Amino acid sequence: MLLLDGKGRLTVPTRWRELLVANVNGQLVVAKNPDGCLSLYPLPVWEKFENELLSLSAENDPWRRLYIGSATEVEIDSAARVLIPPELRLWAGFDREVKFMGVGPHFELWDQARYETREAAAIAAGRPEPLRNLVIR
Repeated sequence: MLLLDGKGRLTVPTRWRELLVANVNGQLVVAKNPDGCLSLYPLPVWEKFENELLSLSAENDPWRRLYIGSATEVEIDSAARVLIPPELRLWAGFDREVKFMGVGPHFELWDQARYETREAAAIAAGRPEPLRNLVIR
């Protein structure tokens, strides 16, 4: 869990900060995620995702608007922080405590209380069949 400072900045966890600075010069894009959190993409990952969104047919315009319309470029500053725009903080329900988690090629930023509620509901619903039979080798 991270704390959002008074200006809406989050400190990028050390385990990812060094990789992000070395590989993408700290250049990221933050955008709405329909699950109720914010997604934080390294710039090259965002560019690929954006191109795929733009190639979709017109019936997907509402999703393009959600993602591309909310996308904001951010950069890791000299104090290892990223500024989350106020409108995105409000939309994601950020109060003070934020969960910063890696989920494959991008990150998710969750209001801590919202995430805990979602996680508890998922656990209560039980694991879906594909996960019950998943074996890690």
